[in-house]
Amino acid sequence: MKSPSQTLTLTEALRHGEQQLIQAGLQDAPRLDSELLLSQVVQQPRSYLYTWPEKTLTAFQQQQFTQLLQQRAQGYPIAYLLGEKEFWGLPLKVTTDTLIPRPETELLVETAVALILQVTAHSNPLKSLNLLDLGTGSGAIALAISHELKSQSIAAQIFATDFSPTALEIAQLNAKRLQLPVTFLHGSWFAPLSAIENPKFDLICSNPPYIDPEDEHLRQGDVRFEPKTALTAEQHGLADLAHIIQQAPHYLTTQNGLGWLLVEHGYNQQEAVQTLFQQAGFQQIKTLKDFAHHPRITLGKIDEPAN
Repeated sequence: MKSPSQTLTLTEALRHGEQQLIQAGLQDAPRLDSELLLSQVVQQPRSYLYTWPEKTLTAFQQQQFTQLLQQRAQGYPIAYLLGEKEFWGLPLKVTTDTLIPRPETELLVETAVALILQVTAHSNPLKSLNLLDLGTGSGAIALAISHELKSQSIAAQIFATDFSPTALEIAQLNAKRLQLPVTFLHGSWFAPLSAIENPKFDLICSNPPYIDPEDEHLRQGDVRFEPKTALTAEQHGLADLAHIIQQAPHYLTTQNGLGWLLVEHGYNQQEAVQTLFQQAGFQQIKTLKDFAHHPRITLGKIDEPAN
């Protein structure tokens, strides 16, 4: 790269960034990464880079871009460098205290919304729907569902829990930025619900930690930089899933025709998770595959409200 006294044009900076990332072994999307990082530095949309290709960076901007490229070249996730990740079309603030929302998790949102639309299309609920997202992190799932139901004019009270206070701060900030009503509660899984009178929910969903702590994939890609407590669980990744599935029937209600639990899990956990659902007394159990055709979401319904 040129010295600070020889600042780069946007075109030159993009080309340099792409080459540096390729040399670092980042073959997936080096051009896109370079565009996103440069857009961050100049505080302009990506289209600006091509509309004004001969614009030059200031010395400070060039220094910023160099630092970001170095971090990305070391494998640091692009979402953390940008401080933002899009999920369900929503721009979400993310930090190293939260998982990076992934496209496959949108299947959970899609399925939850479809179940809700199915019952609201045939009958008007007697009461506003109560929904629960366990281990919300950045708030991605709860906020995506809130956004979708708001656009459909469906009344719902959405609760979301997380044991990490720093993650909840990010989730609350995202809710405020997006102007979406979600009630966030601090604590592990169902524990914070003790503060709610008669905590019953029409639908519960969760993307809990489900990776085996010994899984070799933890030493690869973005997950190297993500919070391990949000990724891994004991019992070969099944401990948190088992807890959620076992406890969920006590908090589910079918009064509005729902009573569903939906969980995301690993590609190799379908059989074990379905067994947990069966042991907990769920009916209509099924597993859905993500866009890569991996088993990803398992859901089940209670027949009667648990006492």
